[in-house]
Amino acid sequence: MSEPQVESVKLGELNCWKIRTAQCELLVAQQGAHVLSYQRNGEQPLIWLNDHAVFKQGTPIRAGVPVCWPWFGNLARNPQSVQAMRQSSEAAPAHGLVRALDWELLGIQQSAEGVTVEFTVPQAGKGELPGWAHKVDVRLSLLLGEGLQISLTSHNLDDHAVSLSQALHSYFSVSDVRSVTAEGLDGLDYIETLEDWQQRHQAGDLQFTGETDRIYLQTPAELGILDPDWNRRIKLTSAGSASTVVWNPWTGRAAQLSDMADDGWQQMLCIETANVLDDAVDLAPGASHTLSITICAEKL
Repeated sequence: MSEPQVESVKLGELNCWKIRTAQCELLVAQQGAHVLSYQRNGEQPLIWLNDHAVFKQGTPIRAGVPVCWPWFGNLARNPQSVQAMRQSSEAAPAHGLVRALDWELLGIQQSAEGVTVEFTVPQAGKGELPGWAHKVDVRLSLLLGEGLQISLTSHNLDDHAVSLSQALHSYFSVSDVRSVTAEGLDGLDYIETLEDWQQRHQAGDLQFTGETDRIYLQTPAELGILDPDWNRRIKLTSAGSASTVVWNPWTGRAAQLSDMADDGWQQMLCIETANVLDDAVDLAPGASHTLSITICAEKL
């Protein structure tokens, strides 16, 4: 088994690593332990690298797989137990506190399963996140094997319970979102955030005809993105999650985003493996929780 090739690269102001194996190439930024792109050799990319993304220190990146932790989205929309964890008079940033921080690279190792890349947030383990003084060891592990497995593990080191919501906010690369189908959501209830957060019911597979921002409840472990134009299905296998966010900004919202091309919405679809709303995580002292997604593709 050949050793992975690891190259340090700079994108704008951000330190990144490009990791090549015999099967694939991964690009990951130190800021946010943020997977920017992932592509199997000779195939279309699986993770979308936004060509208008801003690579600036302290600015969250709109591309790849942002890590949302220790809350997802607007903190005020989270369960009271998650809101109560934060003690600050300042406005709470969307999607938590770790997207714009530099994570520590713990190592890149090869095993029979593939190549593992592991990161941690030292401030979190020390209880030093601003306004969030709870000691939680948070680690992101990337396994490059037959596919890409992303695992986010939270271990409560404190003497009190901790509540958090979180997501692996994955942007998947698609030929054209108007021609793909999200599989595995048929029959599920979901929250329609664009219509006053009403609860609705999904009938049939999901196709895309306009702006989409939904939280699916009690989602199964297996989901898929059927992309006939690229002759493939992206298979998504999650663990530690019972909620999934599906998002695409479409024309109007994309035009309002300075870090996305006006037509950038066509090439991406977010299916976010999450623990949100009633699926939020409560960690007793000493307890751990792992949220993970395994991404691979199969030809049709």
